[in-house]
This record gives sequence, C-alpha cells and structure tokens, in this order.
Amino acid sequence: MGAEKDIIIAVELASSAIRAIAGKREPDGSMQVLAFAQEESPNTIRKGIIDNIDKTTQALTRVVAKLSDKLGVKVNSIYIGLGGQSLRSVYNRVLLQFDGLELLSHKTIDKMRDTNSGVVYPNAEIKEVVPQEFTIGSRSVVDPVGMQAEAIEANFVNIIARNTLEENIRKCVNGAGLEVQDILISPLCLANILLNANEKRSGCALVDIGADTTTVSVYVNNILRHLCVIPIGGSNVTSDITSLKVEAEEAEELKKKYGTAFRSDSEDKTGQKINLSFDRTEDEEKLQEIVEARYEEIIANVCHHITPYKEKLLSGVILTGGGARIPDLLKAFAKPLGNKVNIHTAKGLPEDVTISFGVQVGEPDRLYTLYGLLLAGKENCVGEIAKEPAQDLFSFQKPEEPEAPAEEPQPEQEPAETEKPKGPSTMSRLWKKLEVLFSDEAESDDNQ
Repeated sequence: MGAEKDIIIAVELASSAIRAIAGKREPDGSMQVLAFAQEESPNTIRKGIIDNIDKTTQALTRVVAKLSDKLGVKVNSIYIGLGGQSLRSVYNRVLLQFDGLELLSHKTIDKMRDTNSGVVYPNAEIKEVVPQEFTIGSRSVVDPVGMQAEAIEANFVNIIARNTLEENIRKCVNGAGLEVQDILISPLCLANILLNANEKRSGCALVDIGADTTTVSVYVNNILRHLCVIPIGGSNVTSDITSLKVEAEEAEELKKKYGTAFRSDSEDKTGQKINLSFDRTEDEEKLQEIVEARYEEIIANVCHHITPYKEKLLSGVILTGGGARIPDLLKAFAKPLGNKVNIHTAKGLPEDVTISFGVQVGEPDRLYTLYGLLLAGKENCVGEIAKEPAQDLFSFQKPEEPEAPAEEPQPEQEPAETEKPKGPSTMSRLWKKLEVLFSDEAESDDNQ
C-alpha cells in the first residue's frame, strides 16, 4: 500500500484507550477503513482530558507506529478529537441598533459574529460558534440579509473549553513527531455520523455514555442547541463495584455479566449468589443495586439537560457509547422521560463507512466517535517510506568488486647513461713507449 495517496488518519484520545484509524475517501464521499490500532492508556487521560503529557505522548507514538506498520506508509499528520469535561456550550446574544431603518447586509451579520467571537470567558476559550436564529422585532428568522430593521438580535451557541486543553493536545502530537492537521470537536463529529437530517430537524438528544464522561448534544430545527459533558461514566460504575472488595478488572467483568440499569419492583428476588475471588460469594441483588444506583445518577443528570427541550424532541433520545451497552438502559431512561419519548440505541456500522477485507475493528458502537473524526478529515496525512532497491535473488552474475584506487603517475626517470670503458691514460702510453725504446737499444748492444 506504499503508493496509496490521500489517506486520512484520525485519533481519539479516549479515557480507556488511545485509538487511531486510517481511511481513504471514495468518489461517492464515503470512507473505506484501511487500518485500525489502539493502545491502552491507563493513567493518561482522565475525564477526557490529558492528565499525563509524557505518557500520552508515548502511547500516541506507539499507536501511530502500529498504524504505520499496517499501512506500509509513514504517518506525518493526524486529525484529532477534542472533548472532555470542560467542553460545554454557552448562549450569547448580540444586539445591534440603528438610527432608523437599516438594510441588513452580510457586513452587518459579520460585524455581529465578530462581536460574539470577542467574548472572553474565564479560563476558557471559544472552540466553535454555532449561529442560532436572528430576532427582528417579534420575528425569528434564520437569514436576515436583505431585510430592513431598526434593531437586530443575534443568538449564538459558543462551544468553549479550558484554555490548556488544545495546548496539551498539540504538545503530545508534536512530541510524537507528528503534525496536527486539525483539532475537531468530537461531539459534533459524532452527531454528524449518527444523526440524519430528519432527526436533527425534528429534534433529538444524542447521549454518549463513555468510560469517564457522558456527553449530551441537543438538536432542534437542524441546529445544535445545547452541549454538555457530565463527568460520570461507566468507569464510575466499575469503581462502585470495587466496594465489594474486588479488583477493578474483576469488577468490570461482574458489571458486564450481572449488571443492569433497571430492576422492576415486581421482579422476584431469587436470592441468587455470584462467585467472587478468593472463594467468596455475594448476593446478585446487591451487585445490581450498586449498578442501578449509579446509572440512576447518570440518567438524572442527562434528563436535567434535555428536559428544557423535551417537548421539541420529536425524534427522541439516541444512546451510544460503551456505557450504553448495559442491559435495560432503555427502560431506565423511560422511567423519568415517560413512554411518549422515543428512546433507542445506535447500532451497526454507519452508512458512510466500509471496512476493508481483513481489517479488525471490533464492535462498531465503540468507534463511532473515531468514524466521525475520520469522515471529517479532508487532507492527506501520510507519505511514502523510502525503500532500498530489491536485490535480484536469481542473478548469477558475480558482483563487481570495487575498483582499486588509481595510482598516481610517477615521474618518468631518464635511463642512466652506460659508462664507456676508459682507455689508458697519457702517462701509461708514454711509459710503454719508453719501455719499447729501451728494449730496442738493449737488443742492439747484444748484437754488436
């Protein structure tokens, strides 16, 4: 897959684990999931907020490395979700008055939006602005451009979060050697993938029960009206069960096996016992009371936030998240909301998402937020890994030996001249002549 282009990478910083997913957008706008990886993150994310920057950076590095290995490409950047306890919506109104009738233009609306964006919140900053209706006199309009008015009031829902929330996310991403393509509001991405246009228009509440938090998003007339993060989730139920003197791992298993969010008063008390560690037993009824009590608290907090919109929620309440897998949760919500409110649980793979053959992702409802972040991505996040040229295993050609370094040319030496044999010296020739002379004289004397 090394030559694959336009691969989008999304990361979710959940309280229970850090998850990463890769996908490729199809021509029809849907997303094909190419790979998935996760890394357990104990003591790193708390209530959806980074609690330990170093551990989060290390876990993020590992999970992206896993994803990179599966893809066969290098991950350069990611889309990452922003959520957590400090995330919430705040209403703000901006009033603009004129001297007489004024023709409203785009410039007028932009001025009101700029005024809203300049609002300062203590220890928090605006992450997203959702415009609501505009009020002119007694009328409520969605698009006032082209109308005349002496005064206009604009309503905004500002989604705000703690100042350090985005800063810490960027520290972890950059510490992992990655770039941030964009930081997305997780609850908005979740709503975009789970709620259709009809549900948003007719009115609904989306309730995401996670490990440490429960997020509530309310839509009416196709506009977000309310967003809040309640700092209670499924892990609180597990923590309550540890009061039975069991470890957290065992408590989690007991919750899954015997827990329920609602027990009818008419149900017979069987007095059944459940087995605990170290050869102990406990009443099943006592365990269920613990679980039910905590879910009653979660539901009471959710109802507190959706009750003001109850009459407008024609599409009812949609439940999702790992904490929504508990049995009888629909009955538990129906008790305070009444049977007239439609309550159902989101199930199955979203329509705009397909899974490539061989990719293991687990239960779809645990990855809805991650799917939403993936679908919101637009830019390519990967680059190719440089590979060494493959060696031909069937070549019998002897590998070329490295050439020896060329020797520097030596200066040519002139051949030495051959010495000529030396002849007799002058004195030697003279001496021989004298010897001959004296020899001749001696011979002549002997002849006389």
